[in-house]
Amino acid sequence: MNEDVFNTSLRGFLKKVGITSQREIEKAVRDAVASGKLKGNEKLSAKMVLTIGGVALSHEISDEIELG
Repeated sequence: MNEDVFNTSLRGFLKKVGITSQREIEKAVRDAVASGKLKGNEKLSAKMVLTIGGVALSHEISDEIELG
């Protein structure tokens, strides 16, 4: 295994996950506030599940996102 290639590829994947996840969450929350479904002061439960095929990895992270 080439550690440099692996590290670069992994960092690229994580950057893509972080950026796209943030955009999707922001859009969903803004749309929900605009439609009246949310008031804008809630705490929302959030869960991210990471799976990697070939190594049987399944990792779950749960937390809250506070709106205000």
